[in-house]
This record gives sequence, C-alpha cells and structure tokens, in this order.
Amino acid sequence: MTAVLAAPGNPGIANVAELFPVDAASADSVVALATEQKADLVVIGPEVPLVLGVADAVRAAGIPCFGPSAAAARIEGSKAFAKDVMAAAGVRTAHSEVVDSPATIDEALDRFGPTWVVKDDGLAAGKGVVVTTDRDAARDHAVEILENGHPVLLESFLDGPEVSLFCLVDGETVVPLLPAQDHKRVGEGDTGPNTGGMGAYTPLPWLPEGSVEQIVSEVVEPVAAEMVRRGCGFSGLLYAGLAMGAEGPAVVEFNCRFGDPETQAVLALLESPLGEVLNAVATGTLADRPPLRWKGGAAVTVVLAAEHYPSTPRTGDVITGAEGETVLHAGTRRRDDGALVSAGGRVLNVIGVGADLAAAREAAYDRLATVKLPGGHFRRDIGMAAVEGRISV
Repeated sequence: MTAVLAAPGNPGIANVAELFPVDAASADSVVALATEQKADLVVIGPEVPLVLGVADAVRAAGIPCFGPSAAAARIEGSKAFAKDVMAAAGVRTAHSEVVDSPATIDEALDRFGPTWVVKDDGLAAGKGVVVTTDRDAARDHAVEILENGHPVLLESFLDGPEVSLFCLVDGETVVPLLPAQDHKRVGEGDTGPNTGGMGAYTPLPWLPEGSVEQIVSEVVEPVAAEMVRRGCGFSGLLYAGLAMGAEGPAVVEFNCRFGDPETQAVLALLESPLGEVLNAVATGTLADRPPLRWKGGAAVTVVLAAEHYPSTPRTGDVITGAEGETVLHAGTRRRDDGALVSAGGRVLNVIGVGADLAAAREAAYDRLATVKLPGGHFRRDIGMAAVEGRISV
C-alpha cells in the first residue's frame, strides 16, 4: 500500500495526502514523524530546512531522504559560497563583490553599472534581488539588506534570456529535466518589482538544440564534481538559473531544491513515476535508472497572487473554483467553516497543457477564468513572448 504524508501541507495536497501539523524546519519533528509513520522516503521541499540540516538528520536516522546536506545546500544558502564553487569549477557567472559595511557601499556601487544587480547574500525566497539602472534604487536596496543584518552581493549584469534548468544530482551523476522559463516581475511586460515568480512555461521553443546538454556539461557537471571534491557532494535537485548570452550559458543563481513556479509546468509533462525517480537519488542509484520519459507538447503555469503582493499581501479572502488537478495550492488554508481562503502572497498555480505553447497558454487562462479571489491578480502574458517569437539567443 502506498501513502503520501505532507508536513505541514495545505488544502490542495490534502486531496491526495494525509496532513501533519509539523514544522518542516524542525529536524527533531521531521525525524519523529518519519520514524513514527515508518516512511520509506522523505522529500524535503523548501530551502530553509535544507540549509538548517534537516536532510542530514533524516539520513542519520536511517531513512532515505531526497534533499542535499546542509553543507551542500550552501550552494543556495550562501551566494558567496556558490561563487567560490563556480570559480573553482571554471563555470561562467557574473563578476561579483560582497559588501558587509554601509561605509563601503558607494565605493562598491561605482565599480558596477550601468545596470546594477543587488542581492541578499542569504535566503530571500526569490525576492531579495533588485535589477535596476537607477543607482539610487540599487543603493537603497543594498542599505536595506545591510540593515537586516545580511551581507550584500553586487553582481555585473548578464545579458541574454533566462533559462531555468532543474537537474537531479546524485554525486557526479546529473540527469536534467526539461528547461523552463520563469517570469519574475509582478507586471506584464516584465515590469514592477521582482517576486517569487508569477508563472512559467516549458519547453522553450527558442532554445537552440543542444543547449541543455551544453548547460549540463559546462555548468552542472563541473559544479557537482567540485562539490564532491570538497567533501559536500550534492544529492537532490540542483536548480541552475542561467542567462543564455552570446558567449554561452552563464549562471545567475543556484537553488538547492525544486523552484516555484517552474516545477509545476515541468512536472506536468513528466511521465516517469516521480516517487521512483526521487527515491533513486535518495538511495544513490540514479545512474541505474532508465532515461526519463516525457509527454509531448507544452505546459504553462500561471500564478494567482493576493492583493498587494509582492508587498504585504491581503489574506483571508474566500477562493472559489479552485477544485481539480490543474489548480495547485500554495498560500491557502481552510477556515473553521470549511471555506477555502487565501493565506499567502502567491495563492494558487493554474496549469495548462497543450499540443504546443499557444494551446497550453489557452488552457491555463481558460481554467484561471473560473477561479475567483477578491483582489487577486495575475500576469496575462506568461509565455506570450515565446509564442510570438520575440525571444532569441
């Protein structure tokens, strides 16, 4: 018999899983639940538990776990660590500089531009980055990061369209998933502040043939090998966010887990049993697995966000029309009277699958039209530039 447990979960996954009110960032709580329930496999989704070492604790208890160690999760937890790994591995990335004092901000900013990329060197849930041609805006963001007690990472701007490539990594074994493209800014036409992601699509019709193989051989495999060499081999999902410029792929960032919202689109096309694939990584047998099987066509996911997001979102609004497998929950909860209400910034992901990208877009937006959230907003142009042929490498 097969069962899925989710901790803490949400009303969406409750349709297929039993929920447990456990803090995913608490190693003791996760290990206790997995032991009590005799779990065969633990999959750790968010970056915070991974950076805190929850995967280490699960493995120490003798339970297979999908997710990197705390040492390996530094590839996301510390951008400075990631830069050091890439330098040692010979991987192309932006020139960078860490600033940890307000006294040196102006001098450092003068060494960058005319487009400034200012990042929080720690975890920031996808929202700690400002890319701007306004030096004052760059300075304000840097000062805010420092006031929050985090170092600032300044980077040179990378040209070219961005690609998200998820790779299953088991030591030096790398198996890529389908490439996707995220839409980070809140407004249509890539306007407004950065968010955790407002939608994504896969595959990428504009990506030249052989690009995935190039990314794997020039970026992911060298990084995986370097981490093994350092004694912190990666086991889990390594996300490479890349800019596809004229000189080839260059890394914008790494994440140590599946990324939202690209995952929703990518997994919509996966035919291989996901649980078996994740278990192979967790048990060190990924190299023995047959090639992944994929459906044809394309998939699009569109995020429905709460009013005011990405600023402090309004929550507690009643959601209707969110039933079914093509609507995935993120920031939702059940009220005591059973009503489904918003409980976060990005509330739902609506998925469309079709024979091509245009058909997948149509399916996603047709389904989204039946979902109601007071004050909710979404981008209407997810994947549109690719459909219209406005992206090229």
